[in-house]
Amino acid sequence: MRMVVLGLGYLGATHAACMAELGHEVLGIEVVADKRELLAKGEVPFYEPGLPELLERHITSGQLRVSGSYSEAAEFADVFFVAVGTPQKKGEYSADLKYVDAAIDELVPLLSRDAVIFGKSTVPVGTAQRLSERAHALADEVDVEIAWNPEFLREGYAIKDTLHPDRLVLGAFEGGRAERIAREIYQTMLNDGTPFIVTDPPSAELVKTSANAFLATKISFINAIAEVCDAAGADIGAVADAIGYDARIGRKFLNAGLGFGGGCLPKDIRAFMARAGELGAAEALSFLREVDNVNMRRRTRMVELTREVCGGSLLGARIAILGSAFKPESDDVRDSPALNVAGQIQLQGASVTVYDPKAMENSRRLFPTLDYAPSALEACENADAVLVLTEWPEFVTLDPRQVAETTRKRNVIDGRMCLDADEWSRAGWTYRV
Repeated sequence: MRMVVLGLGYLGATHAACMAELGHEVLGIEVVADKRELLAKGEVPFYEPGLPELLERHITSGQLRVSGSYSEAAEFADVFFVAVGTPQKKGEYSADLKYVDAAIDELVPLLSRDAVIFGKSTVPVGTAQRLSERAHALADEVDVEIAWNPEFLREGYAIKDTLHPDRLVLGAFEGGRAERIAREIYQTMLNDGTPFIVTDPPSAELVKTSANAFLATKISFINAIAEVCDAAGADIGAVADAIGYDARIGRKFLNAGLGFGGGCLPKDIRAFMARAGELGAAEALSFLREVDNVNMRRRTRMVELTREVCGGSLLGARIAILGSAFKPESDDVRDSPALNVAGQIQLQGASVTVYDPKAMENSRRLFPTLDYAPSALEACENADAVLVLTEWPEFVTLDPRQVAETTRKRNVIDGRMCLDADEWSRAGWTYRV
C-alpha cells in the first residue's frame, strides 16, 4: 500500500521505516529542512537502537522517500498518518495541538481524492471529532475520514514495539473505511495473532492517555512507599519484590528511584488532567496531581541526600553524575530527572561533571553550564559523591574498586537501584539509595 507519514520526529521516523519494512511504499513529510536532509540520507537525528540501519535500508531501496512537500503528499497516496509532536503548552498543563492542526490544515485542501487520515500522536480525548469536523469543512468535494490509531512505543524498543506490538488500537467512526484499510496495513501483525481492538475515536484516544497515567501512577506509588520505607527503616527493594509476585500487581514499573521523565509521561498526565477539567471531570483525575508531586519530590530528595553524604553542604563539593538521559537506550533528555538533579546540585555550589553514553550533546544544549566528561571514570575523578541516575548497562557493570581509584571519597548514590549494593559496600563505599 502507498502511504504518507506526516512528521518525522521520533514517532514518525520509526513508523515510516517500519511501514516500509512491512512492504508498504512510504513517503515521509518533514517540514524542518535540517532534519529532512539527514533523514533523506538515511541518518537519524536521535538515538534509537536499530533505526538507522532500518531507515538507511529502505531509503536506499526506494521503499521510503522523504520530502517537505504537502502537495507531493496529497498526490502520492490516499492513506496518511499524522505523527507530529503534541508538547505541553508553555505555562499550562494542556497539550499544544498546533502541529496536529497544521498538518490537517495543510493537507486536506490539497486532496483531490477520498482519503483516510490516521492519527498516531497522543492527543486529548475529543481531538479526532474536532479534526473530523475541521477536515470536512476544508475538503473540496472529497470525503476525508479521520481515525485514531495511537502508538505505544517505548524508547529503546521502538522498532520491536511497532513491528511486534502487544496490541493494535483503532478508533474509527461508524460507516467508514478506516477499519478495512487498517487491517490491510497491519495484516502481517494480525496474522501473527496481535490483538486488534476497534472502538470509537474517544475511547482510542483515552486508551493511550490512560495507559500513560497508569504507568506514571505505578511509578509514583512505589516511590511514595519508598519514602515510608526510609522513615521506617524498611527495604523498599524487598517490599517491591514481594508485592510484585501478586499477579494483580506485577513487578514491572515497581523500581523505586528517581522517578519518570522524558517527552511522554510528564506532559501526558498533565494534559490528561487539563482535558478532564475542560470536560467537567477534574475531580476524577485529581490523584494525578499527587502522582506528579511524588515524582518531582524524588528529585528534591536526591539533592538532599547528596548534600547529606557530602557533610551537610554542597558548596565546593565535586559530584559525578552518571546518566543524563531520562532512561537507558535513549538520548532523550526532555524533562530528565537526572539533568534536573544535576542542575539543582550545581546551583547549591557544587562542581558537577556529567557523563552519558548517548545523551551528551543533548545535555550540553539544555545545560551548557555543567561540566561533561568523555567517560564514566573521568566523570568520577576527584568526586566526593557518585550519583548513578540512569541505569545504563555500563554503569551497572562498573568495578567499584576501579572507580574508587579515581574518586576523592567513596560515596555512591544509586538513584535507580541498579547497582549491586553488597559489591559496592565490600569495596569500601558508602552506598545509599
